Order: sequence, then structure tokens, then C-alpha cells
Amino acid sequence: MLSYIARRLLLVLPLLVGVLTLVFLLVAAAPGEPFQFEPAAGASRESAVRLREIYGAGRPLAQRYFEWLAAYLSFDLGRSLTYREPVTVLLRGALGNTLVLAGSALVVEFLLGAAAGVAAAWRRGPLDRTIAGVSTVLYSVPSFWLALVLVSTFSVRLGWLPATQMRSLDAGDLGRGARMLDALRHLLLPCLALGLPSAAGVALYVRQEMKELLARPFVRIAVARGARPGEIVLRHALKNALLPVVNLIGVALPGLAGGSLVIEVLFAWPGMGRLAYQALLARDMPLILGCAWAASAAVILGSLVADLLSAWLDPRVREAAP
Repeated sequence: MLSYIARRLLLVLPLLVGVLTLVFLLVAAAPGEPFQFEPAAGASRESAVRLREIYGAGRPLAQRYFEWLAAYLSFDLGRSLTYREPVTVLLRGALGNTLVLAGSALVVEFLLGAAAGVAAAWRRGPLDRTIAGVSTVLYSVPSFWLALVLVSTFSVRLGWLPATQMRSLDAGDLGRGARMLDALRHLLLPCLALGLPSAAGVALYVRQEMKELLARPFVRIAVARGARPGEIVLRHALKNALLPVVNLIGVALPGLAGGSLVIEVLFAWPGMGRLAYQALLARDMPLILGCAWAASAAVILGSLVADLLSAWLDPRVREAAP
């Protein structure tokens, strides 16, 4: 197991550097720059030239790349051109908010998806068809469209839930319980918009896996020996069906964190996605690269955790690994 972990860790740094290099080149090749002369904004041409010198925009691309790479390897992410603050400070605040949203969506995705998939596979008939139909529709729906439907229904028409921000303006004056309830009310709609399509995919996956497992001989033998239905599902079928889902869990959280950009912008959620969106609009290259670094690290570490969990649960995985 230790040798398997060591081999996987050796792949992390080259992969992260490769992804960030690609992002650096794409941002550098994009048209326009953040130091363009704009008389309407009250900036002078001399100020723009000075900013280009400070941030090294006029230096050759190769020199800028190697300077940037050396800084990143020492965890110096630079300063944001827009906010005039260190990128690490901005990422620290936004990352926590995104993890709250993505973590809640992950709970909805796997608990609701796994429960629906098991129910559909075990209870054949109308329930199976209903769950499969609803899951297929939800899985096909874009998250931004679902978000608009949820806001239109529960915020605009019914007025039950807020549609923007993480908390109310007067949340600081509320008691502890009221603040928690206010935070949950603000979290519910973006959490559902982000988690329900993924939960539908998990439900379809678990449903198919459970049906295949319930049709295997070892399940029929358990039935012949008098095993109870709950025991068959939990001990024999569900354990084997959820083993491949471990791989999905490892990549789902960083995937949700990266895929929350549209949801965070729609709900004005102050997280990584919204921060990256604002950085792209301003062509704030240090902040863009910082967001890409955080997202890439999350995806790579999530995949690493998924590999290690799979190898721990199933020894055949680490034996087959190169």
C-alpha cells in the first residue's frame, strides 16, 4: 500500500505544473490586457506604463513564465490587480464559501442519489419507472436552467427562500439559532441547483449496478437461505454496488467546486466560481492563475483520494496499478 501511495504522489506535481502551464499560455494568448489606456476611467497613459513595468507585462513570455512558475512552487501567488490584495487571502475567503456550497451539494448528490437508486432497483414497477424518469430528466437539465426555475418558483412566486448572497443584511443582529436558520435558507436553492442533476446521475448509476448485482447467483443463494430483504440489500448488494461510487466521490467534490461558477454567479454566492468570473472579466491574470491553481489542486487531490480509497477497499486495484 505504501508503494502504491508513493507512486501516486509522484504524479501529482508534474500533473499540476502541466495544467497550470496550459492555463498560463491560454491567458497570455487571449486578446486584450488589464493595463489598457482608458481616459474615461481617469487613468493616465503613464500610470498604465508604470503598472505594466511593476507586473512585468512587457517582459518576454518565457521570462514571465519561469518567474511565475518559481513563485508558485514557493506558494507565492502574487497580488490581485483588481482587489490590490494577495491572491492567497482572496482564495482563502472564497474557498471556504465554495466548500460549504459544494460540500452540501455533495451530500445531496450521494445520499439522495444512492437512496433513490437503491429504491428503484429493489422496488420494481411504478416506483422504478418514476425514479428512472425523473432522474433522466434532471440529469439532462442544465444546472443554470434548474437554478432559474428554482428561483422563479420559490423566491419570486412563493417568496419562501432568498435568491442571493450567503446571509441576510441583518444576520449579525440575529441570535445564533436564527443566524444558522438564515444561512440554511440562503444555502438551500444553490445547493439544490448544484446537487440535484448530479444526484440524478448517481441514482441512475446505482440503480443499474444494483439491478445487475441483485440478479447474480450469490444473491439468489442468500434468498434461498432465508436472508431478509434488508440484509440482502445492505450486506450483499449495496456494499458491492457502492464500491465504484467511491471513485465518483473523489472527483465529485472538486468537480462541484469547479462547476459552481455559473451557480455562484446566478446566486451571487461569494465563492471561488464568482471570484474567477470577476477575475476573467477584469483580465486579472494573477487572480485567474490563482483560481486555476486552486481548482486544479482540488481536482488532482480529489482523484488521488479516490484512488487511495479504492485501493484500500479493493486490493485488486493496487495490484493492477503500474
